Amino acid sequence: MEKEPEVSENTVKYSTTDVFHDLGLPDADELLTKSKLAIAIQSTIEARRLTQAQAAKLMGIDQPKVSKIIRGRLSDFSTERLLYYLVHLGLDIEIVIHKQVSDTKRDGTISVAYV
Repeated sequence: MEKEPEVSENTVKYSTTDVFHDLGLPDADELLTKSKLAIAIQSTIEARRLTQAQAAKLMGIDQPKVSKIIRGRLSDFSTERLLYYLVHLGLDIEIVIHKQVSDTKRDGTISVAYV
């Protein structure tokens, strides 16, 4: 009979690309979506070489809120609000809804791609 491997603090656990799902958080899809939108905001600010104050003015918020977004403190921001900020930073947003290919009764998924 094979012996089961011991599990310790140093055991490597393989992850998916969704850390929120891996942690078993109930709102994993929303957290991942908001995180990707925040990354797009940060990348846009960096690409345009804006200060946080300049970005805040464009986004219609104060600088501390920009700092919160960049640091990933997203609990005060809805997905809709983050999309609004991206639009005010000059990005185009496209939302595409796909029908499920199979007849399964599973919930749909949400994905964000920043291109």
